[in-house]
Amino acid sequence: MNKKTKLSTAHVCKPSLELPEETLYDLADLFKVFGDSTRLRILCALFDCEQCVQHIADELGMTHSAISHQLRFLKQNKLVKNRRQGKTIFYSLADEHVKRIFNQGLEHVREEL
Repeated sequence: MNKKTKLSTAHVCKPSLELPEETLYDLADLFKVFGDSTRLRILCALFDCEQCVQHIADELGMTHSAISHQLRFLKQNKLVKNRRQGKTIFYSLADEHVKRIFNQGLEHVREEL
């Protein structure tokens, strides 16, 4: 084997993290949730406090129906949770992971290369 061949094979990268296909699909689905600006605006609205659908709708200048639809999607993907108080349902971020994912993405897009 010559020196040139040895160098080229030495630089072949092998994945350091091998994940099952199902896990990769789940991860891709999670990132798709963050691919919608309306959902991102809702997450921003919930960053510091829980809110009811009407407050979110008023804050974002959207309809109650549109916000409810997106909240249902965010809840299905475990990014928000809710609690009922009388007839009102309050939504909040599911946990600190959501903030970290959001902040990491924001840091990345603001980064200058």
